[in-house]
Amino acid sequence: MVWAVSTLTLLVLAGILPDFRLQASAGDSITRTAITAALGAGAFGLLSALAWPLAVRALLLVPALVLGLLVFFLNGSLLLFALWLIPDDRGSADPETAVVVAAVMSAVASATSTALTVGDDNAYRRRLSRLAQRRRRRRGDRGLGGEAPAGTVFLQLDGVGHTVLRAAVDDGLMPTVADWLDTTHRVTPWRTDWSSQTGASQLGILHGSNHDIPGFRWYEKDTGRTMVSNRPASAAELQRRAVARTRDPGLLSVDGASRGNLFSGGADQLALVLSVAARRGRANRSRAGYFAYFSDPANAVRTAVAFVAEAVREVVQSVRSRLRGDRPRVGRGGLYPLIRAFATVVERDVVVAAVIGDMLAGRTAVYADLVAYDEVAHHSGPHSRDAAKVLSRIDRSIALIAKAAAHAPRVYRIVLLSDHGQSSGESFARAYGLTLKDLVRAGCGLPVPRRAGRTPSGAEARDAARDALRGVLLRSVEHGADVSGSPDTPGAGEQAAGGRRPGDGVSEPVVLASGNLGLISFPDVPGRLSREQIDRRHPALLRTLANHPGIGFLLVHGERAGSLVLGPGGVELPVSTLDGTGPLAAFGPGAADAIRRTDTFPHVADIMVNSSYDPVAGRVHAFEEQIGSHGGLGGEQSYPFLLSPYELSEPVVDGVELVGAEQVHLVLRRWLGEAMGGTHRAQAPLAEARETDRARAVDDGAHPTDPTDDGAHSV
Repeated sequence: MVWAVSTLTLLVLAGILPDFRLQASAGDSITRTAITAALGAGAFGLLSALAWPLAVRALLLVPALVLGLLVFFLNGSLLLFALWLIPDDRGSADPETAVVVAAVMSAVASATSTALTVGDDNAYRRRLSRLAQRRRRRRGDRGLGGEAPAGTVFLQLDGVGHTVLRAAVDDGLMPTVADWLDTTHRVTPWRTDWSSQTGASQLGILHGSNHDIPGFRWYEKDTGRTMVSNRPASAAELQRRAVARTRDPGLLSVDGASRGNLFSGGADQLALVLSVAARRGRANRSRAGYFAYFSDPANAVRTAVAFVAEAVREVVQSVRSRLRGDRPRVGRGGLYPLIRAFATVVERDVVVAAVIGDMLAGRTAVYADLVAYDEVAHHSGPHSRDAAKVLSRIDRSIALIAKAAAHAPRVYRIVLLSDHGQSSGESFARAYGLTLKDLVRAGCGLPVPRRAGRTPSGAEARDAARDALRGVLLRSVEHGADVSGSPDTPGAGEQAAGGRRPGDGVSEPVVLASGNLGLISFPDVPGRLSREQIDRRHPALLRTLANHPGIGFLLVHGERAGSLVLGPGGVELPVSTLDGTGPLAAFGPGAADAIRRTDTFPHVADIMVNSSYDPVAGRVHAFEEQIGSHGGLGGEQSYPFLLSPYELSEPVVDGVELVGAEQVHLVLRRWLGEAMGGTHRAQAPLAEARETDRARAVDDGAHPTDPTDDGAHSV
């Protein structure tokens, strides 16, 4: 049937397109032309089935976006070759026309094969069974027949908070999830660490430790490099540290598969895993997952067409948002439409296909990340119509995976979870006219862009820096001090600029953003700079930051009182006695514990800055250009969810809150053990490592925290 429809499509296209013919130069009868079309369609179908997989495998090293564009070129090349095979030179087309014809042919073939099985459960079941048998033959008989232990699929819905999930279910956006909640699954909210972002959460979930992850980006003074969670080199290093700390390869080390994640979880089967992207060799190539999907030309064309459609959809939605005057709003031009299309189409299609393949192959544990919602919510808002449409498409992907599970060689339990939520609000820069970096530079007396200097915040910061500078100079003169430049007291020339110049051997502060969490480091001073040192170098900086209306609180280290939380109006609270009051009151329960834990990290920044939070409006101010953000404390970003089947034990006992990604890891390990009819290997080394860290902290004079303060809450 597909061959017949493809033949008819060729005939129609030959009649429409002027540069495409299926006849000899002198003309042919209708019958002869139909035979030529059938030969061309058959040759194109065979070439697609035989040559396409080889072409895709040869292009595995090509970047994903480029590969998507090459799909059309490769398809057109196959069609030209198919026409060349037709005898008597009866088929020909210009290269540009061949690309169009090939795309239409592949789309029609895919639509036809799909339409023939819509509503035909038997045909669908036969196809899946054949795929499963073929995969098992390739891997060898693993003896999964009979009463095989249940497998587990963990689907991470990146950025979908507990509140958003509940709202989507109530609004009918996710009927599959709604049906599960009514019949087979329970949902449990959990609370993230201070760093509410994928790097910290997924590392903790997959590898059991997110120790020393203060943000999405941070500067490490001992190595002189900036760590960024979604860079391959940084992800590989973070995974190495976690494995060394726990002395365990990860959650997926027993017959596991990791799909679309930042980290491998110890799995052997990998696709689109960032931490192995920089490795060499076919087995570890992160793009190897593309081959299994794009080896089917119909998949390639369907995804390529959907990619273009999604990019166009983003442009249209962006224009509509601007015309409606939506607020808050951020820029969505440049390459963003292509980035969104990759996240919402290409990555989704490849990851879903890989998960289905894993189930048909009977793998024990699969963990996959669907990032579409998180990407769109950053720029459109977590509760926007654009994000709601993405949730509906995610629900369809979940339904497809659930249908495939029915044809797998073992029973699968599907667990949905998220790594964080998102909080909405106008970005810091758009709300106050200057970035956090501008504010820091103004507080240090350093030059700032003219636009930032004209804002009230910038002007106040500059005035405060000047006033503080005058005070330091007067006190120095009164006491007869030498102000020419001691290590902690800037010289007069340096003070005129508010900070030491690079030529003086002192670099400028490094200001990094992780959602509504800012991390400020002074790279010229080894170790963590104290509050007293900061005041001597930049007398107005901490006061400028703490009193800014867009900033909720600061975390700094004190020489005498230990670490402090600074708030507006001169509020200073010792971290050792934090109880959630004062500037932390708006951030809800657990904020104090999260801050205490981060304060023990070796690479915590000199100044940790959390934006303000309006609990009534649920609004934060991201230090990046985002209207839906996560990374710090405040609102829905700190409350993801865990949706699990009733066959598995409850994540926590009644009345106990599930806190921290490390605790989620232990819950998932327990479930894997239950599915296998035993217990998954415990992670005692992690507890030992925590005790060692606490002992070192006490030896160094730090405040000894309670065992639950680092996320080791009772489950």
